[in-house]
Amino acid sequence: MKKAPWILAVLLVATLATGSYAEEVIKVGYLAGITGDFAAYGQPEVNAVKLAADEINAKGGVLGKKIELVIYDYKSRPEDAVNAARRLIDHDKVVAILGSAASGANIATAPLVTRAGIPQIGTLSTNPLVTVDESGNVRPYMFRICFIDPYQGRLIGYFAAKELGKMKAAILYDVGSDYSHGLREHFISSYEEFGGTVVAEHAFRGGQDVDFRAQLTQIKQTDAEILVLPNIGKDLALPIKQARELGMDDIIFIGGDGYGEFMVEIAGEALEGSYWMYHLARQDPAMKPFFDAYKEKYNDECQEFAIAVLAYDSLYWLVDAIERAGSADSKAIRDALEATKDLQLHHATLTMDPKTHNPVDKDAVVLTVKDGKSIFYKKIKPE
Repeated sequence: MKKAPWILAVLLVATLATGSYAEEVIKVGYLAGITGDFAAYGQPEVNAVKLAADEINAKGGVLGKKIELVIYDYKSRPEDAVNAARRLIDHDKVVAILGSAASGANIATAPLVTRAGIPQIGTLSTNPLVTVDESGNVRPYMFRICFIDPYQGRLIGYFAAKELGKMKAAILYDVGSDYSHGLREHFISSYEEFGGTVVAEHAFRGGQDVDFRAQLTQIKQTDAEILVLPNIGKDLALPIKQARELGMDDIIFIGGDGYGEFMVEIAGEALEGSYWMYHLARQDPAMKPFFDAYKEKYNDECQEFAIAVLAYDSLYWLVDAIERAGSADSKAIRDALEATKDLQLHHATLTMDPKTHNPVDKDAVVLTVKDGKSIFYKKIKPE
C-alpha cells in the first residue's frame, strides 16, 4: 500500500509523564526542506531544532509542559509549504510554526497563518515581503530571526566597494527566485551609492540550468573585478567551478547567505578566496556549546551551520515568548514575539521592530573560504 505523503511528518519530542497527551505538551510546528532544492540545509536545521527541544525539555519545558515538535518536509516548494502549514494548523493544532528557511515558502504561507492567527518565525527567509506586504503593512503573525535582503545587499555593496576597493561588478542571478531578485536589486542600489558600477548582468533559471558557460564567457569579456552571485547552494557552486574552468582566475566571487559548506564538494578549490555575507561564524566562541552539543548528539560537525543555529535559536526565542506571555495562546505568543527586546540568544541579541517584525541592528559577519572551510573574516555593519 502506498504511504500517504504526510508520513514525512515526524513526531520528534513527546514526553508524557502521565500519559495525558494533550495536556502535557505544547505543540510547535516546523517546516523544513528535507528534500528538493534545499535538501542540503534541511537535515541540519531539523537536527538543531530537535537538539533545542531536548535541551528545553530536559530543563522542565515551558509553563510546566514539554515542547513537542511536529516537522513536515515541504519539499522546498511553496505550494507544499502551504499544504504543510494548513495541516499543522488544522490537524496538529500547533500554537506556532517555525521555518521555513526559504522566502518564497514563507511569503506563500503568510496569508494562511495570518487568517488562522498562528505566529510563524522564518529562519533564513530574508525577503522583506515575508513580514510586510506589498503596501508596507506588517503581516501581524509573520516574524523572522535573520536580517533581510536589503541589508545583506547593502553589505555586499559596501564590502565590495569600501573594503575590497573593487568598483566594477558583474551579476549572475536566478530569474525565478524572489531571494535572488531581491538581493540583486539591493546590491545594485547600494553598490552604485558607494561608487561602484555594474558592468554586466546575466540570468539563469535555478533548478533547471546547470551550464553557465555562455553567461560566464560574456562576463569574462568585460572588465568586471567581482562576480556577485545572489543565489543559493548548487546554483552558487556550479557557476564558480565553471568560471575557474574558463580561466576566470582573477575575478572575486561574492554572495550572501545562500552559501553552504557543502558547496566545496561541488566547486572544490574554485571557492578559495570567495566572500560571503553571513549571520554568524563557526569560530564565534559563544557558539562553541552549540557545536559541541550537536557533535555529541549526531556525531557530525554541522556543516550547514547558519540555518542550524537560526533554527535552534528560533525555538529558544519562541519559548521565551511563551514564558513572557504566561500562556500558550497563539495571540498572546504573537504579542510577546513582537515585544521582544534585548533577548540574548546564542548567536546574537534580538530586538524586534514592531513595524516590520524584523530584527533591529543585527551584526553581520563576512566569511571567506580557506583550505576548503569557511572562516571568519570580519564583522561588518555598512555606513
